[in-house]
Amino acid sequence: MMPRGLRRRDAAAYVALGVSKFDQLVADGRMPPPKKADKVSVWDREQLDEAFDRLPTKEETSEIDQRLDAFADGLR
Repeated sequence: MMPRGLRRRDAAAYVALGVSKFDQLVADGRMPPPKKADKVSVWDREQLDEAFDRLPTKEETSEIDQRLDAFADGLR
């Protein structure tokens, strides 16, 4: 049985991302924040599914992706 709550590393792997990229998407709101069980952060698998469904396809570029790309270009 697949658990409903996933720890950070498992949540990142569930959506096929590295932990650093997952953290970025959580920080900018493209992935949900964790729920708290005392001091333990746990991501809701159903919320991850919904957030993943909202990510753009390769052909689509979201406004936030455009802003992030422009910001990254400015750092180079």
